Amino acid sequence: MASPPQPSAMATHPKTPTTTTATTTTSSVSAFSLLSNAWRHDIQLMRDRATSFRNLAISFDPPPPPQNPADMDFVRNLRLRLPATSEGSGARRIKKWRLPPPTATAMCSSRIRIGLVNIKDAIVAEVEDTDGIWGFEGDNSKREEKDWEPIQKLKTKFKEFEKNNEFVEKFKSSLKLINKEPEESKEVPPLDVPELLAYFVKQSSPFLDQLGVRRDFCDKIVESLYSKSKNQLVLRSLSSGESSIIGNGNVNDELDLRIASVLQSTGHRYNGELWTDHTKHDPSENKRHLAIVTTASLPWMTGTSVNPLFRAAYLSKSSNQKITLMVPWLCTSDQQLVYPDNITFSSPEQQEVYIHNWLEERIGFKADFKICFYPGKFSKERRSIIPAGDTSQFIPSRDADIAILEEPEHLNWYHHGRRWTDKFNHVVGVVHTNYLEYIKREKNGPLQAFLVKHINNLVTRAHCHKVLRLSAATQDLPRSVICNVHGVNPKFLKIGEKIAANKELGQKAFTKGAYFLGKMVWAKGYKELIDLLAKHKSDLDGFKLDVFGNGEDANEVQSMAKRFDLNINFQKGRDHADDSLHGYKVFINPSVSDVLCTATAEALAMGKFVVCADHPSNEFFRTFPNCLTYKTPEDFVAKVKEALENEPQLLSPEQRYQLSWDAATQRFLEYSELDRVLNTQDDTANSKTHKGQKRISKSVSMPNLTEMVDGGIAFAHYCFNGSEFLRLCTGALPGTRNYDKQQAQDLHLLPPQVQNPIYGW
Repeated sequence: MASPPQPSAMATHPKTPTTTTATTTTSSVSAFSLLSNAWRHDIQLMRDRATSFRNLAISFDPPPPPQNPADMDFVRNLRLRLPATSEGSGARRIKKWRLPPPTATAMCSSRIRIGLVNIKDAIVAEVEDTDGIWGFEGDNSKREEKDWEPIQKLKTKFKEFEKNNEFVEKFKSSLKLINKEPEESKEVPPLDVPELLAYFVKQSSPFLDQLGVRRDFCDKIVESLYSKSKNQLVLRSLSSGESSIIGNGNVNDELDLRIASVLQSTGHRYNGELWTDHTKHDPSENKRHLAIVTTASLPWMTGTSVNPLFRAAYLSKSSNQKITLMVPWLCTSDQQLVYPDNITFSSPEQQEVYIHNWLEERIGFKADFKICFYPGKFSKERRSIIPAGDTSQFIPSRDADIAILEEPEHLNWYHHGRRWTDKFNHVVGVVHTNYLEYIKREKNGPLQAFLVKHINNLVTRAHCHKVLRLSAATQDLPRSVICNVHGVNPKFLKIGEKIAANKELGQKAFTKGAYFLGKMVWAKGYKELIDLLAKHKSDLDGFKLDVFGNGEDANEVQSMAKRFDLNINFQKGRDHADDSLHGYKVFINPSVSDVLCTATAEALAMGKFVVCADHPSNEFFRTFPNCLTYKTPEDFVAKVKEALENEPQLLSPEQRYQLSWDAATQRFLEYSELDRVLNTQDDTANSKTHKGQKRISKSVSMPNLTEMVDGGIAFAHYCFNGSEFLRLCTGALPGTRNYDKQQAQDLHLLPPQVQNPIYGW
């Protein structure tokens, strides 16, 4: 092999290729040598830094603690207290309890440490060898407790902790419930096809009602489908000797309990509906909040302004609930059209003072409730006030507990806001007006009445949990019951007591004949009154009638009475409690459009005769002896003559109580289910067991198809009312989807463009 070229040779020829290669190699070697030296230097610095950190850590290590003789005695006693069963086992135990040999680190630090880990291992091994802490001696016939003293103290402390700590008891009970075998769930038979079909028809009955399928027909289908399964369940429970939740009560309730029991056996827990908003008022607070929302306000003397006011006053007598009355606020131009005697208010505070003063003069006690206002506009065509904007937004969420909607269909015709049942825990609607009867009198009345009937069904179904109808004169609405929840002004009862006292003294109580009082519009019974008097003018020869009232149809009513030459004396409207009306003996009310005539109840409370039509609106008054009802025009003549020729009977204390607002409030709490809602905590405590059988809650454990459908209806209604064009097509006032600038200034609200931006619905 040829030897490599020498450096001297390469240096003699610097410009040859060989010389150039040698120079490059020398440069590479020098660079590598430089890098290796740098690496060595860096590694040495790292080692020095590590050594300095270690020395620094050793310098911070505290000095070894002084040797404690008690620790050494503890270890010695440890060996002496171990139970011995045999020499071999004793040797093994002593070996286990020996301390580990000192390591180099331990010797270097010159400190004595007790190996707690080894002690623990020795204790565990001892338990395995001796079958516990307790050992056996001799022939193992007797068992003696020889607890190790530290273990005994530890066990005692644990027992005391368990006895004195409630959390431990609850934790143990919860573990028992978790580990408990669900025997009940295995005993519940599954649902069969007829039961599922029956429940589907039951939940769909409100929707089928909208399509014209009668409710009694749906009930018969449910009963026929469920009867077969019910018989099988009863036979199965009798054969097995078990108690069944199926009874002999209402089929719908039994089916609900059956569905609930199956769902409960599967562990299902239903927490809400598809459309439900769970941000509601917490009913666990000490006081409940009731918001009463109505469509009119004083000084407009109408039923929807007076009756809700009395309801708020008498509900506020209970200290367990806070009451808020919401009334509409009208601008000055609308006030001049609505309020009598040119009464106007410049601010809501001024009208609030007027309302409180009017009320306290009549009830005789201080009513503790709040009055707040929402923006509204007066419709001349409908002769009613239409809410502007979302009425529910004026009740804070913290107070949104229970809502009482006076005229729920009226409030929700053009409602564009949150669903009432989403914001409030319980919503009750009170139907005051028979709108279908009024609409039938207008142009294209039957067609309009058909549409309004279904709209009323939809809005009340979507926004109310319970609906109260004052009489059967109103349309049948979903979830509705019939009950008169109105009373009379206490002032009328005092007038009646005064008249009764005068009668007992032998004084003549009534010096005048017959009269009629009401708003002078055709729908309030004026047409029926003129027809009866004109048809039997000869039979009622010499009969004179005084009529008190103001209204839009006053001129037409008076003109028709003059045309038939009727003996009617028209006078301006006045308060029914006016002194000038006390002397009349007979109150005549031929109206068939009223739901429950307040003037009729007031006349009975004052001890007068009442002549009224045999109509569902007068069903409540038939039990009073002074109420004379007629069915035919001839019967009307006979009842009028009977009333004029005789004296009214005195009301008994029970009859006076039935007319009072105290009795009306009790009926309202009962039929609206508020007595149950307001006592939710008591019901929860009492619903645990019943005669040894477990009671099942229907409202918590079952998903409700009806609620889901109602939520969909509410959402569709919300979208429909979001279009101004569609609102105007259905008769809404322009600009009522949101409140205007003037209303915002009067009520101190945010400007409309801030509250409802143009890009939002």
